[in-house]
Amino acid sequence: MSSPLTTSHVSSSLDGRQHTFERRGILYIVSAPSGAGKTTLCKQIVASIPGVWHSISMTTRKPRQGEAHGREYFFIEEQSFRDMVARDEFLEHAHVYNHWYGTPRSSLMDKIEQGIDVLLEIDVQGALQIKKQFVDAVSIFILPPSMDTLRARLQGRASDSQEEILRRLQKVKDEVWSVREYSYIVRNDDLAQSLRELQSIFQAERLRTQRMDMQWLERSFTGETHTPGD
Repeated sequence: MSSPLTTSHVSSSLDGRQHTFERRGILYIVSAPSGAGKTTLCKQIVASIPGVWHSISMTTRKPRQGEAHGREYFFIEEQSFRDMVARDEFLEHAHVYNHWYGTPRSSLMDKIEQGIDVLLEIDVQGALQIKKQFVDAVSIFILPPSMDTLRARLQGRASDSQEEILRRLQKVKDEVWSVREYSYIVRNDDLAQSLRELQSIFQAERLRTQRMDMQWLERSFTGETHTPGD
């Protein structure tokens, strides 16, 4: 969204210092091919940077081994999903790998209006939909080190058939053409380094001048307010 950034927010930096701003929450969109390490990195971002809320999508697919309802996804029946679509309760929804995925609208918007930053893990198709609605969203694409590494990771998961793995690898080739639509690219060759790069993106975006209420800054430090055109 491009509306004025007026919600009070306290941002903690990695060194423990706090910066108080007047702004709405930032929406961070993170996309990656399956097996690129996106989920692991996103969990570490939420654990290491205060003030970030991890938005959880809904899906009609069944949980994989180790996944839990309300943690990786909200797993719901297809009819329930369709009912939510009919009530316009999703910011976006898409049909991916024979299953439906969607981003619930109300909880995400509530957090942003409260000045809380939101991290949204989403596929390319959904990300491009969201970017049309949130022109100031920060979009990040996480790349695997190589296609060979990605293939090995998918095969090592042992949760997908060979046909499904081939489908996912082909999708990566298709998605690469959309990478230019993203604000940042992080290549996940080394997990620790990739996390540092993501942290730097989150922190830098919080300090961007255009995200602050400049009138609030002027009142706080000069006691006066500058009106554009004066």
